[in-house]
Amino acid sequence: MGEWLQFFELNEQSWSWDQQKAEEAWRKMNVIRAFEEKSIELYKQGLMGGSLHSYIGQEAVATGVCMNLNTDDYITMTYRGRGQAIAIGADPYKLFAEMLGRKDGYCKGKGGPMHIACRELGILGANGIVGAGIPIAVGSALTAKYRKKGQIAVTFFGDGATNQGAFHEALNLAAILKLPIVFVCENNLYSEMTPIKYSTLNEDLAERGAAYRIPSIVVDGNDVRAVFEATKAAVNRARLGEGPTFIEAKTYRLAGHMFGDAETYRSKEEVAEWRQKEPIKRFQQVCLQEQLLDEQRLNEIQNQIYKEIDTAAQQAMEAEQPGMEEIFTDVY
Repeated sequence: MGEWLQFFELNEQSWSWDQQKAEEAWRKMNVIRAFEEKSIELYKQGLMGGSLHSYIGQEAVATGVCMNLNTDDYITMTYRGRGQAIAIGADPYKLFAEMLGRKDGYCKGKGGPMHIACRELGILGANGIVGAGIPIAVGSALTAKYRKKGQIAVTFFGDGATNQGAFHEALNLAAILKLPIVFVCENNLYSEMTPIKYSTLNEDLAERGAAYRIPSIVVDGNDVRAVFEATKAAVNRARLGEGPTFIEAKTYRLAGHMFGDAETYRSKEEVAEWRQKEPIKRFQQVCLQEQLLDEQRLNEIQNQIYKEIDTAAQQAMEAEQPGMEEIFTDVY
């Protein structure tokens, strides 16, 4: 298995981004964070239906992966997938509108916080069923292979999904057909409220990709630079027709599994420790140390983003709701 499994370490000596790329990463991560914080605020006010699963703390994964994708690539994600949607270019206004049940939402307000889809952005769906997006992405990768237009598929899923049967069937099919797909496992250490170590003996879940003879990489999921570089190689492999790659991004969700989670399964000390190495704070330090962006510019971008998110949320709250005649349209 050794030849199929790698532990990615960023080469600090040779790593280099220009100001534009640093700003892109800083902007995307902050839009995701601001959006998620605002979503919690709206949820607390009782303005959303369904359940809200925050992506706060995992912003580097969505950002680092999606910065490598083209506009005609495909992605699937989980019920925590607003981060990936924003990273691939979704409009925060339309996302808020969806979550608030407005007709301008990506699914005309019928999907809620857990079900975002947009064909124009290649988003084949966030999925409320654990692991269900994985075989959908494999199907789209099969389509991409036959169309021969250089498209690839990326599927985001959590650590708990690696114990689902569909996960194993999908990996086997992708490996044997050499499909252009990148499997991105966001290992935030908890399968809902259960520590992953209680349900899986593998310390590194990337071993499961290696078991299917898929090149598999373990990467620091809280370092947007490392995620970007590891994904870059995986995406290149896929576009060159060399088959799938499995990336395990080790990260941590800073909020509960969903809003209202009492978090009795983890200590405050553990959460506090991870807050010290959360992705936005870490990348801010890199930008300052490498003199990519100064403190004034970082704050300027961040403040602007929070204002834009406030505006998008307000506009969504004021947007029109679907009419009663729409109640059975597009519902399956």
